Amino acid sequence: MRGHVVKRGKDSYSIVLSLGNDPATGKRLRQWVSVKGNKKDAEKKLGELLHQLDTGSFIKPDKLLFGDYLDQWLRDYCECNLAPNTTQTYAWFVEKHIKPALGQVALGQLRPEHLQRLYSDKLSDGRRDGSGGLGDRSVRYIHTTVHRALKSAVKLGMITRNPADAVDVPKVKHREMRTMDETDIHILLEHARSTEYYPLCYLALFSGMRRSELLALRWSDIDLLLCQVSVTRTLHQLHNREIIFRQPKTAKSRRLIALTPSTTSVLREHHDAQEKVNRALGIPFNGDGLVFCQPDGRPLLPDSVTQAWRHLVKRAGLSGIRLHDCRHTHASLLLKQGVHPKIVQERLGHASIQITLDTYSHVAPGLQEAAAARFDEILRTKDERESVEKLG
Repeated sequence: MRGHVVKRGKDSYSIVLSLGNDPATGKRLRQWVSVKGNKKDAEKKLGELLHQLDTGSFIKPDKLLFGDYLDQWLRDYCECNLAPNTTQTYAWFVEKHIKPALGQVALGQLRPEHLQRLYSDKLSDGRRDGSGGLGDRSVRYIHTTVHRALKSAVKLGMITRNPADAVDVPKVKHREMRTMDETDIHILLEHARSTEYYPLCYLALFSGMRRSELLALRWSDIDLLLCQVSVTRTLHQLHNREIIFRQPKTAKSRRLIALTPSTTSVLREHHDAQEKVNRALGIPFNGDGLVFCQPDGRPLLPDSVTQAWRHLVKRAGLSGIRLHDCRHTHASLLLKQGVHPKIVQERLGHASIQITLDTYSHVAPGLQEAAAARFDEILRTKDERESVEKLG
């Protein structure tokens, strides 16, 4: 028998492969491969392994190098199941940081201490001279890449457990959120008015949309009569400079945002101006065209927009405010005005209201005080009502 399945636990099986006899000792060689799932999953995996044996492509897990496995994982899993920009980000961390350090370690011999040392070495304070290291966010992303790759290896039965589960990952230091007040917004928009980015900045501030969502907008996504915008896709630039459009990651990100009258007016003026430019250049103008684009209709590059924003806030005396902070500003001002967090969640496209509350509860000063005052008012009103009833 070339291989068979053995039940090991409630939801796990082991595949026993016969690899023939050792030429030196004559001892029978076997390879055990663990599989999580039911018997049908194990039998399917057995068939795959027997096919690998027949074609000569089978490699023992203890002989397969971690670096080679990562290449296999990027090719066979990531490219087929993940967004191109996510795959390229994983590939960059693999080539730049993971393979140089652990690429020559056998997959089956990879231990938590290997990963712990890698993370320590990559941290800036993990270097003896205190230089050349990465920030905590980057190290966590390395861990995310490693953990996800090893999780696939466990699922495929190539290793029995994920060594990344036993590693202490550095905590990400909280980055203080910066928002603009009403005066800052007026100053910023006044400086932006003379630039081509004025409509984009205006919509970013008055809608809370992400950069990727703004740059993917088509005129067919905007209803200037009903004053609303439909968010249905995002724009991303890959490492090879290719521009791609994708659906939002979550269902909540696909949303309808009501626009203020002033925002609708700004967009209508932008629409008319863009149509006039297209007519002069002989370019057709229709609903499939991008709202924010280069004169010839090509998409704006995300990094170019961010760079233009940095120059703009510097001229406005608001250095340090990121384009993404328009989103934070939008949410914070709504919450300060007493708008229900559920509405704010829907406008921002957060997956849950908990994300909204966790992110913005601390940037709305006065909400706690207002709540306390309201509670006191409720009880005072009740006491006054009871007093009136007694007098009556």
